[in-house]
Amino acid sequence: MNFSTLEAGIAATERHLIVDQDRTISFLGEDLRIYATPRLVNDIEQTCLDYLLTFLDEGENTVGAAVDIRHVGATLLGMSVSIVATVTRVEGRSVTFNVEVRDDVELVATAAHTRVVVNVAKLRSRVQAKAEAAAAGEVEDGVLSPSQFAASR
Repeated sequence: MNFSTLEAGIAATERHLIVDQDRTISFLGEDLRIYATPRLVNDIEQTCLDYLLTFLDEGENTVGAAVDIRHVGATLLGMSVSIVATVTRVEGRSVTFNVEVRDDVELVATAAHTRVVVNVAKLRSRVQAKAEAAAAGEVEDGVLSPSQFAASR
């Protein structure tokens, strides 16, 4: 990872997209197909991930660690949105963004999103150890024992 050129306060990235049917809720009926909050969060995460990929070394990626979102406007099916993510903090392997989402008419959402750089091979190993422990019934009350957890790290 090379974050030497990553500065807090700089508008890092901007993404434009159209709110398609897969990004909308359906439970209010066809006439109220609006941008679903889980899809909005996914679009915010993807925007930040895509930006950080340009700073990573081979074998590295990022995972979401925190999302604090205020979804304040309803965006209709077919409207365009702009997602602007600004780096606010770089701390070790952690990068935090402030995000603003606007549609053709108004502010749709504000968010803070933190991503953490991971070594993909190490993460894969930890997840595999966890899956094996779960499959072997070595999990008590849904939690790995301290020794199993330490061994998975």
